[in-house]
Amino acid sequence: MTAATHSSVSPADADAADAVLLGLDPEQREVATTLRGPVCVLAGAGTGKTRAITHRIAYGVRSGLLMPASVLAVTFTNRAAGEMRGRLRTLGAGGVQARTFHSAALRQLQYFWPRAVGGELPRLLERKIQFVAEAGARCRIRLDRNELRDVTGEIEWAKVTQTIPADYPAAALKAGREAPRDLAEIAQIYGTYEQLKRDRGMIDFEDVLLLTVGVLQDRHDIAEQIRAQYQHFVVDEYQDVSPLQQRLLELWLGDRDSLCVVGDASQTIYSFTGATPDHLLDFRTRYPQATVVKLVRDYRSTPQVVHLANGLLGQARGRAADHRLELVSQREPGPDPVYAEYPDEPAEAEGVAGRVRDLIAAGVPAGEIAVLYRINAQSEVYEQALADAGVPYQLRGAERFFERAEVQKAVLALRGSARSGGSDDPLLQDVVELGSQVRAVLSSTGWTTEPPAGSGAVRDQWESLAALVRLAEDFARSRPGVTLADLVVELDERRAAQHAPTVQGVTLASLHAAKGLEWDAVFLVGLTDGMMPITYAKTDEQVEEERRLLYVGVTRARHHLTLSWALSRAPGGRASRRPSRFLNGLRPGSAALGSRPGGPEAGAARKRGRRGPALCRVCGRTLTEAGEIKLMRCEDCPSDMDEGLYERLRDWRAGQSKLQGMPAYCVFTDKTLMAIAEAAPAEAGQLSMISGVGGRKLERYGADVLAICAGQEPAGADPDDA
Repeated sequence: MTAATHSSVSPADADAADAVLLGLDPEQREVATTLRGPVCVLAGAGTGKTRAITHRIAYGVRSGLLMPASVLAVTFTNRAAGEMRGRLRTLGAGGVQARTFHSAALRQLQYFWPRAVGGELPRLLERKIQFVAEAGARCRIRLDRNELRDVTGEIEWAKVTQTIPADYPAAALKAGREAPRDLAEIAQIYGTYEQLKRDRGMIDFEDVLLLTVGVLQDRHDIAEQIRAQYQHFVVDEYQDVSPLQQRLLELWLGDRDSLCVVGDASQTIYSFTGATPDHLLDFRTRYPQATVVKLVRDYRSTPQVVHLANGLLGQARGRAADHRLELVSQREPGPDPVYAEYPDEPAEAEGVAGRVRDLIAAGVPAGEIAVLYRINAQSEVYEQALADAGVPYQLRGAERFFERAEVQKAVLALRGSARSGGSDDPLLQDVVELGSQVRAVLSSTGWTTEPPAGSGAVRDQWESLAALVRLAEDFARSRPGVTLADLVVELDERRAAQHAPTVQGVTLASLHAAKGLEWDAVFLVGLTDGMMPITYAKTDEQVEEERRLLYVGVTRARHHLTLSWALSRAPGGRASRRPSRFLNGLRPGSAALGSRPGGPEAGAARKRGRRGPALCRVCGRTLTEAGEIKLMRCEDCPSDMDEGLYERLRDWRAGQSKLQGMPAYCVFTDKTLMAIAEAAPAEAGQLSMISGVGGRKLERYGADVLAICAGQEPAGADPDDA
């Protein structure tokens, strides 16, 4: 093995090395010249972290202090690794290895496997989803396409957190995972999946890290050989390392401390994959002698954009927020961020498309403009609006709306029902209104009117089909009297219009897919409570990660930034939505967020019995409609309803309706059942406070309802008492 360092530097080497430092700011220069001992670089968005660490490596190589082959730089994507290698070649440090964790581990595993284990390395399983499907079938657990994706994600999370199948249920419960199936079922599938791989002599990408860790732990001779080769390590995006990647890094290092890590806790947005900023935040604890450098000079964004980004983090809470960086823009002033409120979602999309067209006309290239949203299902209305405006676009990180499997399946079902004219379709008998027809047809594909709990592929699928329902409702509203067949023609026309080539177009992407990218102009759309933060962000930490996600979105903009939201879903709808709570105190005319609506004070008011106007327990708006007062929230505000309890109440109500020979709504209306399922009352006093549960119904049905809420079987009502 070659030596990693030299004890002396010639004048010629020093001159060549100093040339690498030209153009660096003082903090970047400190990063580049601090080559010994542990170094922690806290780098805010747009502060030139890649420039700093590549110049650090190049300075060490060109000064003779580092041998290129002794340096291993690791990051998280092939794109980032490729960019780093390109910069290093330009700087005269082309022999340095810049790889992802998986790529570096696989290379080592392939080389040492014959010596450590014997024989050839098992084949790499490129796509594990087929094996997960087979494992589910062997366990007699049927998984649809979206559940397959989510269960696969759970298995990946378990492996990167070094959780074995037997321990998965407890670990998932402790971590608050929103699992797509019963935890015991996932553990069973996980165990069977691992056995399938062993039987067929295959490994997956997580195994690459696990096996490399195992080899380095068990074979000290191999570990020492790798440590002799790589003596200096640089880790980019350190806030995103998983426990397994951290363990591998520790084994590469051994008892040495020649490590430089770079990260920003305020950009931790992948905790659902097992990533954690704890390793970055605990770096000084592990290495008390570490040099810590903060990069806060923002070269990407204007002072106006940076001011908003700082304001967002200024309201953050939690451990990551305690380590936030106050960015300082190095650019000339630009326009203030634009806050745009629209009456409905189509108007928002049309407004954004019009503004995009204006920017292009003013000379901003289409490829330098992005529209960013929280979930992929939001893309359709923007795809359509941009297509209608003649603006080319490209989707990043997702299929086009009409190319998604669930949408294609739904359109096929709608086409079949349209051809029959509804006469032979039992789903459409006595169903006249177009939106109801669409909901009826989609119910045959497994779609329900209420969203599934949690996030993931199942939720994405539901959101796509919900967008299709909304599209149908809007179509019917704009053209009274249209039929299902007319809708199918409209969908075909929309699909054809959106299939035009879109190279060098405006980027449409989710906020997660936008990480690491930047544009001259960014539109952050759909910024309402319930979408940002997303409805299923329940815990304080989940809400804070949503705030960080919005921060990432804001810091993608170099010059132009627009933040928008719609007060209602459809044209003519009630304006009940509210802008994201994250914008309180930042957008003009708003106050900083104080006590949370629906918090302890609101709960106490509900227990005392309300006097004066009824207020939404989510957003705090005054409620005026009876249905909303019954629910104690706006129709469009996020619900925390227990879906299972609601279904049990509906089943019970159906039985009572049949038993007593009266319509179901005479027992309890849907809104009352929803209110009960949201409140889950434990005693009669709590149940009586729900609108729609009067003294007579409390006496007649109270015992049954409370039993159902407690998870027990109701005794049933005597029809003679009716």
